[in-house]
Amino acid sequence: MSTMTDEEIRQGLQQNRGLPYGAARNAQAEALTAAAEVSGDPALFRQALITQIDAYEYSAERTRMVVPFARLLQEYDRDPTAFDGGHAHALFWRFKWVAGRIVESPEIPIETVTRWLDDMERRYRIAGYSERAVRQSEFYLAHATGDRERAERAIALWRAADRDSMSDCRACETHTQGWFWADRGEDAKAIEVWEPVLGGDQTCMEEPHRVLARSLLPLVRLGRADEARSHHLRGYRLARGKESLLRSIGEHIEFCALTGNEARGLEILSEHAVHLGPLADVDTQMEFFGGALVLLHRLSRLGHGADLSVPYEGTPRTVDELYGILRGQALAIAARFDARNGGSRVSDELHERIGREPLLDVLPLGVRSAGLPRAVPVTPAPAAAPARPEAPGAGLDALVERARTARDSGHPGADALWAEVAARISALPAPEVDPLVTADVADHQALAAARAGAKEAPQLLADVRDRYRALGRAERVALTELRLATAAAQSGEEPRRVRELLAAALRAAEALDPAEPLRTRRIALAELSSMRVESYLRTVEATRTQDHGHDHGHGHGEEHGHEVLAAGLGEFVATYGPDLADLTAEAEETLGRLALSAGDTDRALPLLASAAARVVGADRPWEAVDPLVLRAGVLLSLERPEEAEEAARSALEHAAEVVDAEQQGIVRITLADVLLRRDSAAEAAEHALTAAHWFDQAGLASDGGAQARLLLARAYAGEGRTADAAEVLQSTLPDLLQHGEGQAVSAREFLGNLLRELRDARGAAEQFLLAAELVQGWEDPRPQAGFAQAAADCLSDAGLAGEAVAAYERALELRRLTGEAVVPEARILRSLAWLGLREAVTDETTAAARTRMDEAAGVLEAALARDPEDPELRSELAQTWHQLAQVLDRRVSAELPDEDEDADGDGDGDAAGREGRDGSGTSAARSTLGAAGIEALRLEEIGLWERAAALYAALGTAYLQERFQCLNNAAWTDQELGRPAAGAARISALIEEVGALPEGTAPEWLLPQAQRVVTHLTA
Repeated sequence: MSTMTDEEIRQGLQQNRGLPYGAARNAQAEALTAAAEVSGDPALFRQALITQIDAYEYSAERTRMVVPFARLLQEYDRDPTAFDGGHAHALFWRFKWVAGRIVESPEIPIETVTRWLDDMERRYRIAGYSERAVRQSEFYLAHATGDRERAERAIALWRAADRDSMSDCRACETHTQGWFWADRGEDAKAIEVWEPVLGGDQTCMEEPHRVLARSLLPLVRLGRADEARSHHLRGYRLARGKESLLRSIGEHIEFCALTGNEARGLEILSEHAVHLGPLADVDTQMEFFGGALVLLHRLSRLGHGADLSVPYEGTPRTVDELYGILRGQALAIAARFDARNGGSRVSDELHERIGREPLLDVLPLGVRSAGLPRAVPVTPAPAAAPARPEAPGAGLDALVERARTARDSGHPGADALWAEVAARISALPAPEVDPLVTADVADHQALAAARAGAKEAPQLLADVRDRYRALGRAERVALTELRLATAAAQSGEEPRRVRELLAAALRAAEALDPAEPLRTRRIALAELSSMRVESYLRTVEATRTQDHGHDHGHGHGEEHGHEVLAAGLGEFVATYGPDLADLTAEAEETLGRLALSAGDTDRALPLLASAAARVVGADRPWEAVDPLVLRAGVLLSLERPEEAEEAARSALEHAAEVVDAEQQGIVRITLADVLLRRDSAAEAAEHALTAAHWFDQAGLASDGGAQARLLLARAYAGEGRTADAAEVLQSTLPDLLQHGEGQAVSAREFLGNLLRELRDARGAAEQFLLAAELVQGWEDPRPQAGFAQAAADCLSDAGLAGEAVAAYERALELRRLTGEAVVPEARILRSLAWLGLREAVTDETTAAARTRMDEAAGVLEAALARDPEDPELRSELAQTWHQLAQVLDRRVSAELPDEDEDADGDGDGDAAGREGRDGSGTSAARSTLGAAGIEALRLEEIGLWERAAALYAALGTAYLQERFQCLNNAAWTDQELGRPAAGAARISALIEEVGALPEGTAPEWLLPQAQRVVTHLTA
């Protein structure tokens, strides 16, 4: 490296400043400093030292800046006059950084740290700086040593001192001052202090990243869980992958561990596993490890100690193994700080942090996380066993009665009650248990097996039937006979056998004693089940006939079967309606579904409403949920959102006692969908978030959970919470990609738009390109063209000119295939024109850009020949002339580099914002235009701006801003040609015209700005 020339070192320093922060940038900066030292150029050496310090500051090696700074300070003390104003400012500015870094270095004694601060104070005073930065550094020392009194005094003096050019940015100061209050347990005060950063009024390179992380636990403790969730989503997105923010990463991990989101915390830890080894900045290492240890301790308590977690130095470790490694290293660092500071405060606080108990059982975050494997929680042993434990049989009779009541009413809580009964009787000797109770428990278990489609279900049901028969419970026998029939149908038994079982079930019901209160109900249930199963059996038989090549009007036969079923259900409702509300409601719901399958929504809607009303009236509201959810969906499809919302809200209300997680998710996702379409994004987000949680609980994270998260992302986007929306959508994108090509395309487009809004141009371009790839085989080329164009826009924003040109060319090819995308084609051509000027503005590149602009104008003029009054085509043509004039102006400016070039251009370019002067700092590979050539170009510019302004004038007052821009450009070009009066006359004519317009027609700024132009031109 010592053989590098001075110019190579300068180029290397410039390149280093553009590298991502981290070890590679630091290593290169170190090598460049070594080369600069032997170069013999003191100024170059100083610049290299500053570059090295800056590289360290935003990495996990911050404390290493002390050595290069000491050398820089030596250079200053050797010859202060060699430091111009900028270099002196850079030196004193970095003094603050070093003052913080030495506090974070346990190997530096407190006495040495104090001398550094005293030296800083002396130097700042001599240089005329405020003591504000000095007191801030004193606060860091006082906090590190646990001197609360000195910390309070320092922060008070810090806030009182004047701000000057050495003061940290307001966002960083606000961060630290809020942390002061949070560290003292005053969470509300901390959040209040942080508000300017959290609200976006104060920002910098690392804010709000750090404050968002710091605010997580205070917000949870304050009961502001919704804000904490949002801060996690937004904050982690900002901090992810930045090694200078490992402390914040640790805080996000800790937040997850203490809010029931251990799986999310483990994913974050895994993403940053590369930083789990020893770090040069041991304070950051201890803080990062501290957050990880909170999570690992929690996972171990939940029974995951033996599970693999994340690799440590390339070797997979279990949770307990990793916990032991990190805990040992973190406590060793804490002991070094305590030895330096004289006390045990750092170790005590680390122990307290690791052992923190959860703040919430679960706080749904909305993002998709892989679930943890099932485990047996490890709980501390109770302090003392109960003196007189309750006997297993105590209260059993009452419990059984509750379970039977719930079973007979169809209550969702019946399963839990019977599970408790089973657990209680298992602890009793067999002779002490009522045989009817054991039969009921067996009945519950057999029914659960039948619902799950278990192979052993028929045998279990037969055993239950025999038990009831032996006990003389004929009404339970009849019900079990029916369950045997439905289980047979479910398991694919031959239709003949199923019909035999159905007939046996009906006979058993009819054979019940006429005095049996349940006789009518058993007969009705058998009839209803027979109708529905028979319809299913006919479908099976028809399908088999078709498969064997005997298709005799299968579709007509299926339709006839539905008609038969509908007729039977109608008769059932008429017969049992007044007495058996729940069974009648079931029949009506089935009738409603049949009507929907036939496309008869007018018939379906009242049937579904009636079904819901019947069960609510029968005090079984949980059974109203399904028909109401279905009704809401139908109403929404019919664009009757108010009625849909009413049905969905009723479903949610009646779902209060529903224990099925999937059903809870369906209710909430339905309401969320309705509310989102009614522009109630905030409430829609609440329900979509809860729906995602319920689907996760049901093991449906990749199905219903993915749809709920998609809705949640759309709701967040509707609220303007773009970062939250992007984080949620990205987490569930792999699931959505498995839900069909259409949804995969839609999801990528949505994510691309979100990332573009977040100014992640590369990420957005990737999503648009992947979407274009998905639609490549579609017959209609327009979607692919649109995605290619969107990707090109983003690639251009990202500075990837070559890739952008390729994408634009592909989009142009596809647009031309449709033969109707005139405006997009023109915009692509204009964008290609500007991209051609990115590298250099020469005669050749300008000629190529002119060709593209002329081509765009030709496309628009041809379209206008067919439709002369189309306002969009006319405005696009005006914009093309406007931008061609800007291209020519760029060529003139490149020829005359001393002129003050407005690199941002005057126009706003295309709707996508790609065009106009790009400010790329291009330079010309010189050719000599000569005075005549320059004058000719300027005259052409004026002519183009005049044509554009005339076209804008014809479009009316809506285009006054664009018209003024053209006339303003023309006027200043007149001035450059030595005829300012002509330019002033143009603007004066516009002023007179606008002045005659009704008040409020023109933008408020237009007349004052136009008048200033005239004043300047005529001065």
